[in-house]
Amino acid sequence: MSSTTTVEAGRYGSGKDVRRIEDPALLRGEGRFTDDLARAAQTHLVFLRSPYAHARILGVDASAAKAMPGVLAVFSGADLHAAGVKPIGPAVPFPRPDGKPGASAPRHPLALDRVRYVGEAVAAVVAESREAALNAAEAVVVDYEDLPAVTDPLAAMRPGVPVLCEAAPDNIAAEMRHGDAAATEAAFATAAHRVSLDLVNQRLAPASMEPRVVLAETDAATGRLLITLSSQMPTAVRDGVAGSLGLAKEQVRVTVGDVGGGFGMKTGLYPEDIVVGHAARTLGRPVKWCAQRLEEFSASVHGRDLVTRAELALDANGKVLALRTRSVANVGGYAMTVGVAIQLLIGPWVSTSIYDIPAISLHLTAVMTNTTPTGAYRGAGRPEAIYVIERLMDAAAREMKIDGAELRRRNMIRPEQMPYKNPMGQTYDVGQFEKMLDQGLALADWGGFEARRTQSKAKGRLRGRGIATFLEWTGGNALSEQVTVNVLPEGIVELTVATMPMGQGINTSLAQLAVDVFGVPLDQIRVVHGDTDRANGFGSAGSRSLFTGGAAVQVASENTIQVAKDLAGEALEAAPRDIEYRAGRFTIAGTDRGIGLFELAAKQPAARITAEGGATAGAPSWPNACHVCEVEVDPDTGAVEIAAYASVNDIGRVVSPTIVRGQIEGGAVQGIGQALCEAVRYDGDSGQLLTASFMDYALPHADVFRGFKTVFDTSVPCTTNVLGVKGVGELGTIGATPAVVNAVVDALAGAGLGREAEQVQMPLTAPTVWRALQRDFDAVAWGG
Repeated sequence: MSSTTTVEAGRYGSGKDVRRIEDPALLRGEGRFTDDLARAAQTHLVFLRSPYAHARILGVDASAAKAMPGVLAVFSGADLHAAGVKPIGPAVPFPRPDGKPGASAPRHPLALDRVRYVGEAVAAVVAESREAALNAAEAVVVDYEDLPAVTDPLAAMRPGVPVLCEAAPDNIAAEMRHGDAAATEAAFATAAHRVSLDLVNQRLAPASMEPRVVLAETDAATGRLLITLSSQMPTAVRDGVAGSLGLAKEQVRVTVGDVGGGFGMKTGLYPEDIVVGHAARTLGRPVKWCAQRLEEFSASVHGRDLVTRAELALDANGKVLALRTRSVANVGGYAMTVGVAIQLLIGPWVSTSIYDIPAISLHLTAVMTNTTPTGAYRGAGRPEAIYVIERLMDAAAREMKIDGAELRRRNMIRPEQMPYKNPMGQTYDVGQFEKMLDQGLALADWGGFEARRTQSKAKGRLRGRGIATFLEWTGGNALSEQVTVNVLPEGIVELTVATMPMGQGINTSLAQLAVDVFGVPLDQIRVVHGDTDRANGFGSAGSRSLFTGGAAVQVASENTIQVAKDLAGEALEAAPRDIEYRAGRFTIAGTDRGIGLFELAAKQPAARITAEGGATAGAPSWPNACHVCEVEVDPDTGAVEIAAYASVNDIGRVVSPTIVRGQIEGGAVQGIGQALCEAVRYDGDSGQLLTASFMDYALPHADVFRGFKTVFDTSVPCTTNVLGVKGVGELGTIGATPAVVNAVVDALAGAGLGREAEQVQMPLTAPTVWRALQRDFDAVAWGG
């Protein structure tokens, strides 16, 4: 190995800015997305979906469709049920208010007796071409009995409304209470100041560039079911499909190629995965389904959708005494485990954030409505919880007429309190929150705001500033990962991992960690992922990929060097303790005798050196940050423009600076999208989806930004994993939403609305902000 190679390796290890290893193939058009694949004798599947939000299925007549040219099969819910295909499980693991187990109607892969939201799959047509399948789907006649629908979770709990599940006559799937209600009530009774807000975290639709795609086929030799799809969690899909189809896990293999974005939406099992797999097994031919954008809006999981009445009690000096919330989560037509857990458990874990709040009382209810089921979406519960506490902190500061940053400072957990157990029983290992605040205020020029407000006023604009100081929980509570390393004679170190790239660049970060150990150039590291025959694990979600998978790469790489040292000792006829390794070459200490790593691999019976390694984090990581936003509002139109955005982010050790910056800033854009423009809307009477395309569902545009100031503080490494890293994939999203909304509220309050401005609800579109300036707000209809 030449000295040049040594220099190259040093340039591309962890902490260095490198170009992503994923990008060259994508830029050359060589990416392998599932819809790029075409098998011999491949067929195409199209779903017929319910046009009703709530209806009984009286019958499905597929006779005309089956007689059409090119049609191979038509499946209904009754067909799948008769074939023994099981509903998606498991049961909701939280109790109802009456103490009985959590309730939900069984979610069949194709609706069996009743549909519960617009877009629910009712039948599937398989044909020789997609056009033939589409034409045949239009010929399938479904006899529906239209039923009243309910889309508002607050209304869904009232007497006399449509019931989605007989086990839940009040439509409550589950309910949880956390904290000490008596202590909280006592704190409120003696508080010098109390603030209360009604807050809506509106429903959002993930918008990955690549829609969901599933290709299923059977192996003629073994009879195994082979599924290729776009997913963040191949193992979960394998296990779910096997369970629904009555197969052993070993009878199903799931592979994943390139993934064009996930954002949580591509985690876990979908009904379509099961149907496509069943069709392939039934017909004995490959079957492909590619979702259309309308299907993604109507049938892929939605995120957020939480209504909260939040209260904060403070003493005369601004010290928070207690937090009390009453939240209702709209989990859609079926209460799925992930969707319920996000709102009833995961969000509450961070409800007190970085603040030392002694008492909490949280009351959370998951309610079923005739809407698409909810699930993971970037942040998954933490954005909702952080939005609540950060809105409350600004309201309290406004009530007490003190600076919002100062109020936060007075309540921050101090470094000497670490490790700190919050009221939800979650332990923060480290954190220097005031240090992040100070850096954030300096980066944003907090003290110079009034001068900028005056300048904006001279232009006829209202200027406001908002701040969010916060943390998040990462790791998904799936804290272990395994990695296999193969050193190949052709000069490649191959890492086989169960974490999944989906556009975030994780393979580059893993490769850089391998470079640290092997000392070879980055282009000699190859990462293999997305094959349940080679690696199984939790997958990529909850900002865990580097936190767990990266640690496993380091351990497995170190194990490989140790195995190779023993082999080098044999080859060089020296004791392993006398063998040294550097930059792809083993030498006997004190001599020039040696052998190259890849040359050594070629000499092995299997023509490779193989080792495994795993890592288990001791606990989740707790990245934290200070985000500051300034906005300008046009009082004549209500239009909001981001005037400045600065953030200081404590994410522990940074492996790939460019990727981390992309995650923070890209995540912030998604958070800004929730604050300003994104919202899934349903018609309140019919339950029809009103935002089923990008004509109606507004994503943020690049031209609303003037750039980010983004700083990373790496001085506080995480102590719960061997790398010292903290999850970063969701941090920007979590902080941006409250920072932007607080800035808009500040602008409105400064225009004469005062605390009335706090009634405004997201998204802060131009009409919404203009109406707020006229003191016209949408009240939350809590009812009785």
